[in-house]
Amino acid sequence: MNSPQLQRGVFLALLAVVTVAFFWVLMPFFGAVLWGVSLAILFTPLYKWLLRKMPGKHNAAALSTLAICLFIVILPLTMIGVSLVQEVTQVTQKIRSGQINFAAYFQQILNAMPQSLRSIFDRFALGDMEAWQTRISAGAAQGSQLIASQALTIGQNTFDFLVSFFVMLYLLYFLVRDGASLSKTMREAVPLAQPHTEYLLNKFTTVIRATVKGNVAVAIAQGTIGGLAFWFLGVQGALLWAVLMAFLSLLPAVGAALIWAPVAVYFLATGHFWQGGVLIFVGVFVIGLVDNILRPVLVGKDTQMPDYIVLMSTIGGMAIFGINGFVIGPVIAALFMAAWSLFVASHKLEVPPKA
Repeated sequence: MNSPQLQRGVFLALLAVVTVAFFWVLMPFFGAVLWGVSLAILFTPLYKWLLRKMPGKHNAAALSTLAICLFIVILPLTMIGVSLVQEVTQVTQKIRSGQINFAAYFQQILNAMPQSLRSIFDRFALGDMEAWQTRISAGAAQGSQLIASQALTIGQNTFDFLVSFFVMLYLLYFLVRDGASLSKTMREAVPLAQPHTEYLLNKFTTVIRATVKGNVAVAIAQGTIGGLAFWFLGVQGALLWAVLMAFLSLLPAVGAALIWAPVAVYFLATGHFWQGGVLIFVGVFVIGLVDNILRPVLVGKDTQMPDYIVLMSTIGGMAIFGINGFVIGPVIAALFMAAWSLFVASHKLEVPPKA
């Protein structure tokens, strides 16, 4: 009854149960763990450089790395977030007061269209401005009621965010300091051949580093350029649109154009030809080039994945996991391709040569 096979089976079952239970316990801090691991992978080269400057002082090097990460990543994001909240409040007030009237903007575009296009809009009842205005007003009212009724929930979410933020910082410190030993332990614990384990772990770290570094750099560049263009052209809420362009730039090829293209169409339709021309030039030849040049260099080159795989995995990841999906999606796709390439390579080795 107490055979070695039974003992091994019970042990493997116990191992599976406690592993699932451990991940279940960590699920409330999934985002904190993900970003702690991602930032640790991104800033480990900096930690190693600091450790060479201060030999043997692991704690000091880790604390210095954490301070630099706070200074160049987290604090700027916090400041942008505070400014964004103020900008959203101002834009919301202007929409309610009528200073920003999307229905009127749409009406101006319709008036500039040829009669054939306007008849198509009228046929599908898309040109009824009173109906659009009613829908927008009703949506704004429902949004205000929702925010008012969920004030306690928003406060609770803020508290949860702060807790997750400090968990991420705490985890980041230890991952930076002890990352090498943890990586070695993982390589020894995974029940795979050592070359396969090292290949998959290297692919995992490379994809996370390339995805975070590349996508964030592209988002910052596109959002900054688009926001400056909107500010120069006098578009209201330039910071809000800049943040939206930065967020949408996580979608390769089409992201930022979802914001600047309608504004350019509005400028052209209302007779502001030089503003529309400037915005189209900036969108196509500056923002577009940033996406077409910077993203393949920082993301596609390191991940060694085709652009269409990066696009589909990013969109699919964000659809399933939210904002965290722009990291998780490409990582899953890269590990999928790496695992199958290892399987094909090992299968070829197992095939005996023909006589």
